[in-house]
Amino acid sequence: MAEMLDEASAIESTTVGVYRTAATVKGGRRFSFSAMVVVGDRNGQIGIGYGKANQVPPAIEKAQKEAKRKLKPYPMIGRTIPHAVTGRFGACSVRILPASPGTGVIAGAAVRAPLEMLGVQDCLTKSFGSNNSKNLVKAVVNGLEQLRSKESIEELRNVELETTAVEESIERGKAFMPTRKPEVVQPAAPEKADDAGKKSDKKHGRGKGQAQGKGKGRGKPNQNKQGQGKPAVSDEPKHSAPQDSQQSEPGQEKPAESIPPTPSPSSDEGGPEN
Repeated sequence: MAEMLDEASAIESTTVGVYRTAATVKGGRRFSFSAMVVVGDRNGQIGIGYGKANQVPPAIEKAQKEAKRKLKPYPMIGRTIPHAVTGRFGACSVRILPASPGTGVIAGAAVRAPLEMLGVQDCLTKSFGSNNSKNLVKAVVNGLEQLRSKESIEELRNVELETTAVEESIERGKAFMPTRKPEVVQPAAPEKADDAGKKSDKKHGRGKGQAQGKGKGRGKPNQNKQGQGKPAVSDEPKHSAPQDSQQSEPGQEKPAESIPPTPSPSSDEGGPEN
């Protein structure tokens, strides 16, 4: 994981590895730590450092200070290297090849660290011999020191060079690189009927219970009431109740109701016998 050292100059640091050594003394074992660090600005400059201390943080700090002192620029062409090189250190040998845009850094952890800090984003690598991480980093730096830019070669030979194969592959690869499309603002989705009804209820100040015509409590909702005890308001026009057929027209007297006469007792009918 890269760590930012200086925001002003955009210098970052990545730790290749932390190594522990033990010295056996009279009282037991005495441990010490060492760290390999690569520092770069991802814009053509890198430096490597190696520090030792009795604890890990001081060892990393010493390595970072040494790597910052050894910062050195290396030539690049776009996001890759100008030509193929082979770096060697000890029993390690690393072959670095340029690649077209979109390839990425095809390398292991130890070889990837200095290439990414340099700013290389497209290249192919292959290591031979020992896989010691310290020697692999130094072999990559040895290979980067062999790089020469096209301008420097033209100046040394006093000639004008043609377009190289690496430049042609970069131009062909740019045609297949994805371009950033402008952001398109999508129109808002139409409102649903339920959402529109809820918004109209809120606009007219009706609550949830008023909008649905449901009362509070666990019983059945009151059909004649709406909201908090207010009478239901219907949108239908009011119709007058039908008049009674027996109701008289204005200006006429209502006839008296006929009452059946009650039978009176008679002496001839049903009287008591003497």
